Amino acid sequence: MNTVTQVAALVGALAYLGAAPVEMFLFGRPGAMRFLHVEAENVEDVRMWAFVVGCRNLLVGVGTLVGLTIYRAGDEVVGEAVVLTACVYMLLASLAMGVADALGYWRPRGGSVLGTAASSLPPLVALVAAAA
Repeated sequence: MNTVTQVAALVGALAYLGAAPVEMFLFGRPGAMRFLHVEAENVEDVRMWAFVVGCRNLLVGVGTLVGLTIYRAGDEVVGEAVVLTACVYMLLASLAMGVADALGYWRPRGGSVLGTAASSLPPLVALVAAAA
């Protein structure tokens, strides 16, 4: 696994790890909602989903770091498999966010564009670099 793949995977993991506590524990706060580009009339109705998304982001971020650690510790085949699997998940999850927005499930509509781009780019770069 080349350096570009490792660095891009790390950046992606850190982004997902950074968003996780905001989604899991701070979701109802005005600053968190601005950061996440969401509007909710009744935060309590969506808090459970925000927590679950945050938990999944935490898991993929930690999984990526574990894969990078395994790779750097010398088990390159297993480490690379874990990292690339996590990158595929990160990419597909971020694209699903964009699809949800396109379907009108995001309020305000178009609010996911920045988050979708930011969370798609690192795993996409990692996967393209790994394939090169």
